Amino acid sequence: MYGEFGGGDVRVLGVDPGLTRCGIGTVVGVPGRPCTLVHHGVIRSDPEADLADRLLTLDRELAAVIAEYQPDAVAVERVFSQHNVRTVMGTAQAGAVAVLAAARAGLPVRMYTPSEVKAAVTGSGKADKAQMTIMVTRLLRLGAPPRPADAADALALAICHIWRGSTSSRLEAAAAAVQRSARRGRSPAAPLRRTESTR
Repeated sequence: MYGEFGGGDVRVLGVDPGLTRCGIGTVVGVPGRPCTLVHHGVIRSDPEADLADRLLTLDRELAAVIAEYQPDAVAVERVFSQHNVRTVMGTAQAGAVAVLAAARAGLPVRMYTPSEVKAAVTGSGKADKAQMTIMVTRLLRLGAPPRPADAADALALAICHIWRGSTSSRLEAAAAAVQRSARRGRSPAAPLRRTESTR
């Protein structure tokens, strides 16, 4: 199914970093208006595999997602504190891979703490995962909640960036869109493919 989005709309890829499950989701929209789902899914890696191989898998998959859905900007969750040091290290490593993938593609990237995303999407920085999923479902006008939760978190990040991203972020995203459009030989408002399937 195709839809045409113009008038300054921005496509944002949200990344909820993780080594075993890395949530990804792309939405398109402008501040103050409902966003539209482009795609969502999860990138998985084998917990028993070597760390280098897992990071390489994540890097390759993120590069493929960026190439296929061509976002104008990337929003990544910022890791700030967790009780499980091993978990936070893996999450931070996955987040760094996401930032690198965005930079390699020439995309502006912003990082948001979980409380910033919760406040943007639900109005409360203390919202739980269930509340977040409900609001993402409503804001994207979906018939069913996006699954798994990692994908819903990624979509929340993308929505947060569109609604709360600074003016400079939007200008950078617009400039990047123009540059990529020139290379692709189409306008930034060319039709987008929309799908809710996971990768």
